Amino acid sequence: MLRKIRITLAAIMMVLVTLLFLDVSGVLHHYLGWTARIQFLPALLALNVVVIVALVLLTLVFGRIYCSVICPLGIFQDIVSWIHGKRKKNRFTASPEKRWLRYGVLALFIVAFVAGVHSLVALLAPYSSYGRMVTNLLLPIYQWGNNLLASIAERMDSYAIYGVDVWIKSLPTFLIALATFIIIVVLAWRGGRTYCNTICPVGTILAQLARFSWFKVYFDVDKCKSCSLCTKNCKASCIDFTTHKVDYSRCVTCGNCLEKCKFDALHYGHPKAVAQPVKDEGGEKTDNARRAFLVGTAIVGADIALAQASKKVDGGLAVIQDKVPAKRSTPVTPPGSATAKHFAQHCTACQLCVAKCPNGVLRPSSDPLRLMQPELSFERGACRPECVECSTVCPTGAIKPITVARKSSTIIGHAVWVKENCLILSNGVSCGNCARHCPTGAIMMVPSNPDDEASPMVPAVNTAMCIGCGTCEYVCPSRPFSAIYVEGHEAHSEI
Repeated sequence: MLRKIRITLAAIMMVLVTLLFLDVSGVLHHYLGWTARIQFLPALLALNVVVIVALVLLTLVFGRIYCSVICPLGIFQDIVSWIHGKRKKNRFTASPEKRWLRYGVLALFIVAFVAGVHSLVALLAPYSSYGRMVTNLLLPIYQWGNNLLASIAERMDSYAIYGVDVWIKSLPTFLIALATFIIIVVLAWRGGRTYCNTICPVGTILAQLARFSWFKVYFDVDKCKSCSLCTKNCKASCIDFTTHKVDYSRCVTCGNCLEKCKFDALHYGHPKAVAQPVKDEGGEKTDNARRAFLVGTAIVGADIALAQASKKVDGGLAVIQDKVPAKRSTPVTPPGSATAKHFAQHCTACQLCVAKCPNGVLRPSSDPLRLMQPELSFERGACRPECVECSTVCPTGAIKPITVARKSSTIIGHAVWVKENCLILSNGVSCGNCARHCPTGAIMMVPSNPDDEASPMVPAVNTAMCIGCGTCEYVCPSRPFSAIYVEGHEAHSEI
């Protein structure tokens, strides 16, 4: 019964968390956002005391139930291990705790966090790792399916489903997500919960609490026949049937051992008396070495080039070049992040805000110091003043909730005009796109020669009124380099 309950709850949580990242409508996060906020590390960074206390109490009472019911990366490992278990049964053996590796990785995680090496922190965060895998590997497939349905609906004169652009927002982040996926699959395929109990810092932290949990899996020594089925089916490799010991720091309370025990020798509850280990009375030791080989890891066949099949053309006469991202001295962080330092310290690069941005503005950074953390870039859209999606979905507090009114007056950067790139001067044409579309009226067209009123009109930026929304950069027709771009601010301010 315990195993069935665990599987049911885990399946529900896995579906909900995955849908949170896959939703292209921008509606589901209003109902499913809590699945991100109850994750351990995001709650810790957001200083969500209620969630932290609840997870600590949950672990002290039931053991590491978080790792097998709430954490999507843990559930994903269970799915991979279960698939392999269909092919090869009774494949696990008891193994000692690799303390040097567990605590070494945890120490590295803490040092990286204190030292500000946020890319390493994001790399080890379990919830964020799963989010990156879904966003970079599964979301494009989901979007292609959505676009196919939108195309079919359009032929039926229905616009209930709309198409979305499918593209790689950051090649380094895509490759990291792919590598993470392969590593997790290989480890789970061969050793079940190897990643959880050797690498994951959250698992190591909860392991210390689980040692003192009220409910535990324990042996009834009198009933045990040393059949070894509990050990052979423990994906955490934490049960030694020869000594009747369970390493509670690695047990994730999955219930597999309880189901496999045919003699009712294993129980889950509060042990009234600790069973004394008994010596093996001449029985043959079963030495089942791990022989599970990686059958295949060609999992992702996604095309790295997610460009459109046909080239964009201007009236069928000339190919329109894609814009090249501007080289900014200071990256533009989302409204609500307050300062670049606050954002870097709290963001775990889960990519939820990137997946939810309806304007295609947020994308993972390729800078080694901010690797995978989102930043604003305006080649495909502008950060509309009325949109606050990213601030409503961030589970760590890196982007704090912000109202539309406040966002409209929050300065996240300022526009900079690049004279050499402007078509007005280089091609002798009249433009003014940036001034016409600026939502705050921060750009005016003035004579390029102050002494000649008849000289070509060029843009002038009033930085006191500019909020850094990037509309000017987006609508600028100059290719491949925009003639006007947004330079970010380390600290945001208000008009």
